[in-house]
Amino acid sequence: MKETIGKYGIWNGGGLRAEDPSQRGERAEAAAELAELGFGAIWLGGSSSAANAAPLLEATSRIAVGTSIQSIWDHEPEAAAASFAELNAAHPGRFVLGLGVSHAKLADQYRRPYSALVAYLDALDRAGVTAEGRVLAALGPRTIELARDRSAGSIPYLITAEQTARSRELLGEAPLLAPELKVVLESDPTKARSVARGSLAVYLGLPNYTNNFLRNGFTDDDLLDGGSDRLVDAVYAWGTDEKIRARIDEFIEAGADHVALQIVDGGPRYDLPREAWRRLASLLG
Repeated sequence: MKETIGKYGIWNGGGLRAEDPSQRGERAEAAAELAELGFGAIWLGGSSSAANAAPLLEATSRIAVGTSIQSIWDHEPEAAAASFAELNAAHPGRFVLGLGVSHAKLADQYRRPYSALVAYLDALDRAGVTAEGRVLAALGPRTIELARDRSAGSIPYLITAEQTARSRELLGEAPLLAPELKVVLESDPTKARSVARGSLAVYLGLPNYTNNFLRNGFTDDDLLDGGSDRLVDAVYAWGTDEKIRARIDEFIEAGADHVALQIVDGGPRYDLPREAWRRLASLLG
């Protein structure tokens, strides 16, 4: 899997996973361009599924497409396994089933999430989805160890370079570690942090993320007023192209095999920030 997805991918929870049939051609065009720009994977957010990934796989020939994440509460494991088998047969090795437990506020049936995830993996095993075909959105130590033992690796969301290093220690060398990192293409500190806080606000209302921040050295004060400068600067890359590249490199140096880069610009959710993706590809050069 590491060889397939390369060092850099694009994370997108809006336009690329949208389902409006009138925009299907534009989504296909954008996916093909991301492959041409050298990105190795497209990660689809927003409790995405194989149905969201399929059109992008059909529109491309090399780039991998992964769910980041498919909520275990939204899809029965047998149905997920059938969809995985269908896409893997059509596009061998290019569909990555990224799984996670989502959040209590977003799933009415949210109960004992770790045990539910283990049971889900057991069901996938029985249905023929091997560990090599799936990855887990792992934040806490127990789930990171589960990702190590029961999947191809971890695709954590909203973490720091320092937590990336700790995750690598728990995972060991072989499993994939592919954190998501938000990028604001703005060099003015006030503007960049304002854009960042606009997107961070929703996550500060979700205990899975706030508890993870507290577990990793931040304080309650860091979570106030849209997030402290310290918190914003740890989970967003912003500044000049050189500064942004250096922040991305920090994650690689901390042990990430691949970084899933999310453009944050304050624009409408379902826009396709294609010019920003081109600039990102250029600075990664």
